[in-house]
Amino acid sequence: MKKLTVFTPTFNRAYCLSNCYESLIRQTNKDFIWLIIDDGSTDNTKDLVSIWQTERLIEIQYIWQENQGMHGAHNTAYELIETELNVCIDSDDYMPDDAVEKIIMMWEKHGSQNVSGIIGLDSNFDGKVIGSLLPTNLKTSTLFDLYYKYGVSGDKKLVYRTDLTKEFPYPIFKNEKYVGLAYKYYKLDQKYTLLLMNEVLCCVEYLPDGSSLNMLRQYQKNPKGFAFYRKELMKLPFVNGKFKFRQAVHYVSSCLLDKNFQFIKEAPNKSLTTIAVPLGIILFLFIKTKTRTI
Repeated sequence: MKKLTVFTPTFNRAYCLSNCYESLIRQTNKDFIWLIIDDGSTDNTKDLVSIWQTERLIEIQYIWQENQGMHGAHNTAYELIETELNVCIDSDDYMPDDAVEKIIMMWEKHGSQNVSGIIGLDSNFDGKVIGSLLPTNLKTSTLFDLYYKYGVSGDKKLVYRTDLTKEFPYPIFKNEKYVGLAYKYYKLDQKYTLLLMNEVLCCVEYLPDGSSLNMLRQYQKNPKGFAFYRKELMKLPFVNGKFKFRQAVHYVSSCLLDKNFQFIKEAPNKSLTTIAVPLGIILFLFIKTKTRTI
């Protein structure tokens, strides 16, 4: 059994998927499986992957499913993965040549049942680290503390124990394609910390069709998913009132987008949600106005 699964959710990204493939065949350690979750592509992704599978340079597993969105592709990946560790590398990203080697070495040296995995760095294609480095005075931390206590910024790369990522599956809402992936990560934060590794594990590029550049449209199209996500963040036991209030504002806005006017009754913190209503209405109107012009 290999140690690591690199999984890649993809949707009509055949035009850029080869960068990821080329980086994986260059890995100095081949103790991994590449799992591709094709989330309903209608381009030539399947044919392209079939060619790579015949080359047999790395072990590739390919699954096609009806389009469910990124979180649905993650659900499928976590159901299928059998290796001890997993890491998601998006279809428009790639791994430095020694990334797998560094992950496995780090885990063999410091991994245990007391931690949920490893957090490393993302860089852009020019090698510049996205956001800040991880604190050098810490060996472990929760993901939440890194961002909200220690001031870490920018996207980071998460490597998780597979047995843990099978917990807390993302809900699938009819006609919606988005639930915040951090829902699972913050759930795991309640029991475990992550090993910190100041090494670049993924090189990223934000393409125009990537979800990170279309958040307002995502709010408009996926109100149930966002309302669920904000409710779950309000339930976190280790967050302060300011953080919960911000989630309440977004929760109100998402419920209004969904025309769900029972949101106070359904809220985990009814008093805080009531206070958040005026700002939630303003955010709702802002999203409605802006998405008309996108």
